[in-house]
Amino acid sequence: MTRLEDMKFVTGQGRYTDDIRIEGALHAYVLRSPYAHARIAGIDTSGAAAMPGVRLVLCGADQAGDGIGPMRCPVAVGKPDKSDYFDPPRLPLAVGLARHVGDPVALVVADTWLAARDAAEAIEVEYEALAAVVDLEAAAAPGSPLVWDRAAGNTCVEVERGDGDATGAAFARAAHVVSLRVKNNRLIVNSLETRAAIGEYDAVGGRYTLTTPSQGVHFIRKILAPDVLGVPVEKLRVLTPDVGGGFGMKFQAYPEQALVLWAAKRLGRPVRWSADRAESFLSDTHARAHVSEGELAVDVEGRFLGYRARTLCDMGAYASSYAPAIGSLGFMKVATGPYRMPVAHLTARLVFTHTVPVDAYRGAGKPEAQYLLERLVDQAAAACGLDRAEIRRRNMLRPADLPWKNVFGVIYDCGDFAKPLDRALALADQPGFAARRAISEQAGRRRGFGIAAYVHGTGGDPGERAAVEVGPDGRIIAKSGTQSQGQGHATAFASVVGEALGLPAAEIGLSQGDSDALDRGGGTGGSSSLLLGASTLAKASALLIEKGRPEAARGLEAAEADITFDAGHYRVTGTDRRISLREVAKAAGGLAADALFDASHLSFPNGVQVCEVEVDPETGRLTLENYVSVDDFGREITPTLVDGQVVGGIVQGIGQALMENAVFDAEGQLLTGSFMDYGMPRADDLGPFALDRASIPTANNPAGAKGVGECGTIGAPPCVVSGVCDALGVAHIDMPLTPEVVWRAGR
Repeated sequence: MTRLEDMKFVTGQGRYTDDIRIEGALHAYVLRSPYAHARIAGIDTSGAAAMPGVRLVLCGADQAGDGIGPMRCPVAVGKPDKSDYFDPPRLPLAVGLARHVGDPVALVVADTWLAARDAAEAIEVEYEALAAVVDLEAAAAPGSPLVWDRAAGNTCVEVERGDGDATGAAFARAAHVVSLRVKNNRLIVNSLETRAAIGEYDAVGGRYTLTTPSQGVHFIRKILAPDVLGVPVEKLRVLTPDVGGGFGMKFQAYPEQALVLWAAKRLGRPVRWSADRAESFLSDTHARAHVSEGELAVDVEGRFLGYRARTLCDMGAYASSYAPAIGSLGFMKVATGPYRMPVAHLTARLVFTHTVPVDAYRGAGKPEAQYLLERLVDQAAAACGLDRAEIRRRNMLRPADLPWKNVFGVIYDCGDFAKPLDRALALADQPGFAARRAISEQAGRRRGFGIAAYVHGTGGDPGERAAVEVGPDGRIIAKSGTQSQGQGHATAFASVVGEALGLPAAEIGLSQGDSDALDRGGGTGGSSSLLLGASTLAKASALLIEKGRPEAARGLEAAEADITFDAGHYRVTGTDRRISLREVAKAAGGLAADALFDASHLSFPNGVQVCEVEVDPETGRLTLENYVSVDDFGREITPTLVDGQVVGGIVQGIGQALMENAVFDAEGQLLTGSFMDYGMPRADDLGPFALDRASIPTANNPAGAKGVGECGTIGAPPCVVSGVCDALGVAHIDMPLTPEVVWRAGR
């Protein structure tokens, strides 16, 4: 089945936020701090306000008078009373201090974008530069400059899970203990469509409307309405049209969204803002940015006895929407991977730095955790003299072990973790690797075999809402609280509703991205779209059929008990009499049903990735000769969409492994602030992909789906690093493995 939405996009008919034209709209430009840490001693906006075409200039001091409040982080972690957690107040415009390069300081609204930009350059800001700390480990060290005076040691929170005493005892009796320190490099998301926002205000109804590319309109409304704007959520409508990529970065609420709404109310006219690419580098949330130390204890047979790890997580200057949970609970959820790990003890310290805030990105904590564990497993194999595949097979959970509660209380419901391993090795022709390595060596190159296993904990809001409507005109619309950013929701959801109603998927339309259409929705994150969104739509479809049964009985002059439904028609049992769903809807003046998903929602996709790399020791350049991914995603609705998600995720993981790296200098200036300096994977950086499945449907949701979108990104970094280390004969190299890094490691 081809994607239903593709024709619209490939023919240029997509409708993104920047495509929307609203009569009378003004243009906004954000003036940003050039300092990573500076006191804002004064701002003179008079020159900017007098420039041609300028309608409004706002600075931090204006917020209090208009009741603009801080953007609070809604995800707090730590003690139950949150006494150990610090949530810094983040106003849309900085007041008193700027805390990272790119921090919004003032807003200019003018008739044109150029006029707004020129006026912003006329704003005179008196900065007093202060000492900044941008290195994560330096920020965590005693005596470092503080990002927030109330955050001692620059700590947002420290989270601990597991049994330290039992883990220590396991290490005491281990035959081998391996340890490793790894860096998970900071990434810049760089979605194809940059962020944008259009704010409108209806003075008569006292209601705001925000149009913005997002991953879920309800979450943004929940953040902006009560805390920032000071109004009930019903007074803010959030609309999201087509979205050109998100990957977690567009789930959050951002200052610019609040600013255009505030300005629209002040001016009584719509206000729009769009980021250029340079601005995105400085204002989109970044990703990853961990430094972790781990230890793995094994017995004489290579079986795991215990695991402990300590990780520092870079929060940037503020606690962004999901960041506290990502660096702690998200990291810990499946930190023991697909293995039988008897005991473990993990600590995560979330640390503020004078840098761009860090938040969700494809995998959200799980890639960071699985990377550390898989690199340790490679070290354990070497210490025990075991093949890297064998030590994994020896420790993997078996089907008979499931359901399995891991040491952090998370229950894996189903899976056969060794099956993807065996299939991946077969597809990669592991037995033939030695011969291929010999051929590479004859040519003066080095060849390596990489391997990584993973398990991902997927899920989202257990209160997901969806609806299905059949209008009097016969048009069928599925309404979902999730939000596509390119994943193919229109196709997948139409398939689910079409299957339930017995109609072709092409006849089902999808409505998403309107907070007025549904009272709630979890948005798209955590690989949850199918398992939550599709399950809820299937439930709504079943309710719709039941709602139409009385009208069908009247039309067919039969008892309701004698009415069945099949292939888009209500039928009278034992006869050939039937009436279509559309005819029933027309007679009833339309049919509609909505459903709330309230079942268990966690699922655990898993798999194994294998790659083969070849390295030129003279230049450090490497080529990916082959890449294999075998995965368990549960039930698949549209396998072609699954393949696209797997490859896309792997490519993003390869990007992190080989080239992506956000680098700041000591003063907090972003040195990789454009595509001239920040590496992104291209087609010629990749090799052939071989994909296969070893899927076992889950019973944790009606769709039987486990989720797929983030899985490729989880396995790829440890897989590629494993392959390069094997090629060079070294224990470990920190990402990104640029040619220079590889060349130096191979000397």
